[in-house]
Amino acid sequence: MLRFGILSTAKIGRELVVPAIQDAENCVVTAIASRDLGRAREMADRFSVPHAFGSYEEMLASDTIDAVYIPLPTSQHVEWSIKAADAGKHVLCEKPIALKSADIDSLIAARDRNKVLISEAYMVVYTPVWKKVRELLSEGAIGRLRHVQGAFTYFNRDAGNMRNIPALGGGGLPDIGVYPSITTRFVTGKEPQRIQAVTERDPEFGTDIYSSVKADFGDFEMSFYISTQMASRQVMVFHGTEGFIEVKSPFNADRYGAEEVELSNRSHGHSQIFRFPDSRQYKLEAEAFADAATGGASEVVTLESSKRNQAMIDAIYRASEKDCWETV
Repeated sequence: MLRFGILSTAKIGRELVVPAIQDAENCVVTAIASRDLGRAREMADRFSVPHAFGSYEEMLASDTIDAVYIPLPTSQHVEWSIKAADAGKHVLCEKPIALKSADIDSLIAARDRNKVLISEAYMVVYTPVWKKVRELLSEGAIGRLRHVQGAFTYFNRDAGNMRNIPALGGGGLPDIGVYPSITTRFVTGKEPQRIQAVTERDPEFGTDIYSSVKADFGDFEMSFYISTQMASRQVMVFHGTEGFIEVKSPFNADRYGAEEVELSNRSHGHSQIFRFPDSRQYKLEAEAFADAATGGASEVVTLESSKRNQAMIDAIYRASEKDCWETV
């Protein structure tokens, strides 16, 4: 059993990841850390976790854990991932693990010198939904892939929310722009070559709140938009010469609709629907990470893949400042 320590009492950990780890087959939460010991103890008691620490450093120095899950504000991800790795702990860090692709080089160095696993927490790549899309594309179910279309939007103007605070790594692209890119790269095995984009920033917060993106992957094109100030929507469509694949609830499984993949033929006269009820993506993520950390063969998100994904986000920002293609 891989023993996890949770670095902070953040909402995503409380509501999604800690319950998933506790329900997993090969890992368990044995410690909670917070800068407020009372909050750490409260969360530990809620999940029957035996150890609570009043500082992150104290937990990292403890032999009660083998790995950490980091749901801190984005601006702190690189710093604490390195500190955890230097303490000899495996690291599962919330996305985005960094705000610039170049910053991931220091994480790769920390991973290699400490011989630990550091992985960015893209729960989507562990789901049967996205594995099915990859399988359908690889077997040629829609012929030649020509275009990928996507959208991911929600509405949030809470000034106190970290997503709206630049100093904490807020912004639409870091928060949700990473999902159309990671999933497309995952299912196609291809990398974007160049980008065109338009990005709008909130005049009060200064964070990016809307981006419309066109990406050239060489073999196919991709277009998507994301926003933190639009009505909630999620969709991904893979359109080929012989048909198309639509992913109904692509990123937040079962929260924006059913966990379904629909395959339609060229004339739209025949379709197949593949349903994956209650896939429990965070549990699958925890189990794959724990297996890989303990020497198993499970596929996880590598830092090298994270660096390439962040390079695409970096290119979107650069492309938004000019009226031409930007090389990734």
